[in-house]
Amino acid sequence: MTDDSSVKQVRRAPSRPADIQVATAGIQVTDPACDIRAWQTHGVDLEEAVRRLHVVRKFSSEPVSDDDLLAILDAGRHAGSSKNLQRWHFIVVRDHETLVRLSAVGQFAGHLAGGVLAIALVTPDPDAADSPLSVMWDLGRAAQNMVLVAWARGLGSVPATVYDHELCRSILAYPQDRHCEYILNIGHPGADGTLTRPLRAGGRLTLPEVVFSERWGQPLSTS
Repeated sequence: MTDDSSVKQVRRAPSRPADIQVATAGIQVTDPACDIRAWQTHGVDLEEAVRRLHVVRKFSSEPVSDDDLLAILDAGRHAGSSKNLQRWHFIVVRDHETLVRLSAVGQFAGHLAGGVLAIALVTPDPDAADSPLSVMWDLGRAAQNMVLVAWARGLGSVPATVYDHELCRSILAYPQDRHCEYILNIGHPGADGTLTRPLRAGGRLTLPEVVFSERWGQPLSTS
């Protein structure tokens, strides 16, 4: 027989850390349904989302709801990291003037000016002498979590690479020992059917082109 109290303990949701590592403006941070229920509610199959995910560069003016925003941020927060160090902070930007200013941080960041929500991904400086390669590996895992949950909620996304780091720092005011290499632009697609359009043929290399078995150059055989 199973003790009822132990069952309740197993089922209890983990508590939210005091420092959620998110910088937001005017958002009451409550604990949203940011787990697998979000996928079930929106009817998105994980493998299908991974297969169909593509960037969206044009967004409508419809705001991203706080519920969607917090689900996306929580997805990033829940990503695994080397030694569980969680070396990331997320700066949420929704002010239009700030988005326009951020559109100048890189040659291909212009789409930020037409968005309604950006999330700057801030880490320790990856070029510092004591900074391991795992910093960016971990950040990539967090970013992928974010864009997949955004997709599950009917939102598109596209990254902007930061080239002018001093400009970015002057806008977002993160400390000198922090670094922002990427900013995610997230929002409702500007055109209907963007998320469900047919995939472009040849958009990805085939498995035989990228997968080997046991050693380089030896094809993988499956039954």
